[in-house]
Amino acid sequence: MSSDGYNQYCPVAKASEVLEPRWTLLLLCEMWSGSTRFNEIRRGVPGMSPSLMSKRLREMEAKGLVARTENPSTGDINYTTTPIADELEPIVLELGKWAHRNVDAEVTLENLDAKLLMWNMRRKININALPARRSVIEFTYPELPKDEQNFWLIAKPGTPVDLCSLDPGHDVDLFVSADLKAMTSAWIGHSTLRAEICRGKISLIGDISIAASIDSWLGRSTFADG
Repeated sequence: MSSDGYNQYCPVAKASEVLEPRWTLLLLCEMWSGSTRFNEIRRGVPGMSPSLMSKRLREMEAKGLVARTENPSTGDINYTTTPIADELEPIVLELGKWAHRNVDAEVTLENLDAKLLMWNMRRKININALPARRSVIEFTYPELPKDEQNFWLIAKPGTPVDLCSLDPGHDVDLFVSADLKAMTSAWIGHSTLRAEICRGKISLIGDISIAASIDSWLGRSTFADG
């Protein structure tokens, strides 16, 4: 009898043996969100070491959840979810919605991570709601150490939104200064941007039209309306 797993015929036990190893579901979520390269995926799971991530991806590949492909001309390696894994996506989405409804907001907001927040916010930027040119928006979280406070979102029609943690050297259209907990709460749907702005927890300085339309171009988490 194997010492791993539950050693039961129950389908729930079998599913748990595949999905329970730590980080598995978060890696799948990051790939469902569009990340395919190792370093891209890692930005969505910043608490995971590179060695553990490599190990877990190999295990997921062996279980048929992930396909690893290499570009013969460049040597680039991509990781994508398989049809078997994709069957899980709506189930995992409902699990997240359940947690959003039932896990206390204060518990959810105990573990704040500006890098992860900005990485996820980048995906939800609605470029069509921004001017038809390059827009540079600088986010600052004053309570963080000085070298970790600033992030720049660069949005340009026809290209993916870029996220920088080092000053890209462009003129900034809008400066957003925010309390990290307040911005996280608004992003995940426990509060709203307008409520946090009215409370003085988020301030906007710069282009008036971009500031006024922040609700249009800065989307919220998939779970915000769950």
